[in-house]
Amino acid sequence: MPHKEHADHAPQNETEGGRSEEVTSTDRQVGRHRAENPRRSGRTWRRLRSVLGSGPVRFGSVAVVTCCLGTVAFVESRAADTSTPPPPAPNVLAERRAAAEEEPASRGSERAVAPTPTSTASPSPSQPTVRPTAARTQVTRAKRQTRPSPVAGLTQTQMDNAHAIVQTGVRLKVPRRGLVVAIATAMQESNLYNLANTGVPESLEYPNQGVGYDHDSVGLFQQRPSSGWGTVADLMRPAYAAEQFFKALLAIPGWQEMSVTGAAQAVQVSAFPDAYAQHETRASTVVGALV
Repeated sequence: MPHKEHADHAPQNETEGGRSEEVTSTDRQVGRHRAENPRRSGRTWRRLRSVLGSGPVRFGSVAVVTCCLGTVAFVESRAADTSTPPPPAPNVLAERRAAAEEEPASRGSERAVAPTPTSTASPSPSQPTVRPTAARTQVTRAKRQTRPSPVAGLTQTQMDNAHAIVQTGVRLKVPRRGLVVAIATAMQESNLYNLANTGVPESLEYPNQGVGYDHDSVGLFQQRPSSGWGTVADLMRPAYAAEQFFKALLAIPGWQEMSVTGAAQAVQVSAFPDAYAQHETRASTVVGALV
């Protein structure tokens, strides 16, 4: 029996010895931790005492102590990591400030030297600019140049009418003598004015340069609509009236061998046949200026 009791106590002693060794090693770790981190170790030790209590320490409790120490150390390290980082050294702040100052300056310089897009298209040839007033002046001058200057004591209106008669004769290929006969006839009949007639009210509705009173005679040649020369509207146009006269003249056989007065009378059948002769000289001057 005594031997059995000794055998029973032997393992107990080994176990207690093992516990003492574990406790000793744990105390060493706790002591070292407290020495390195006095503030943290104080809090850690209080947490351990609250976990372990005041009862006997066993092997499992030692493991709990170790685990808790690791957990507390891990929590303390995480808390230390998440705390506000220490301020950088002065030289680091200076470097960051210099970099921040250089960056906007470099961007500003890039904007300043950025190339401006230029057009590569070839310049169009310069064209003369014509002012509206100048253009109107040129047109007016052209019109004035087409209007012949008056001769033989005629007004501009008379000369314009003579021009219309001669242009019509040239278009119909009438000889020069026929042109003189036509101008002399118009000088005698209307004094080279396009006349309306108070006895023909319609004639007053068209452009005219005065009025006459002989029967129903109208226009430059005082042709009568009732005699078949044409309508009032047609006879009031100088070009049409001249064309009707030239057609009648060309239809007379041997008109070129006739005198100016004889040729004019053959066409007009006037009550005063010798009246046309007085205008022959002036008519020749006008035709010479227009042809």
